Amino acid sequence: MLAVNYTNLRENMKSCMDKVTDDYETMIVTRKNNRNVVMMSEESYNNLLENLHVMGNKANYDWLMESKAQLESGHMSVHDLKEVGPDE
Repeated sequence: MLAVNYTNLRENMKSCMDKVTDDYETMIVTRKNNRNVVMMSEESYNNLLENLHVMGNKANYDWLMESKAQLESGHMSVHDLKEVGPDE
């Protein structure tokens, strides 16, 4: 996580935004009176929301952990996918 003050951000907006989007960094913008804000890419934000949804529902979380345990213990199968045309 990076930190930058408001003045520095204003003077270097493009490079700061590029750092956030290109390097998947989260940036804290420090302001007076501890009124800081966090800057992150839209992709990171969407990923965070998706994770909150999955992890915030106990049934989803339990299913995900069971699937992970099955994979780690070798209880899985591999299947070839058949390519189908538009009229099949």
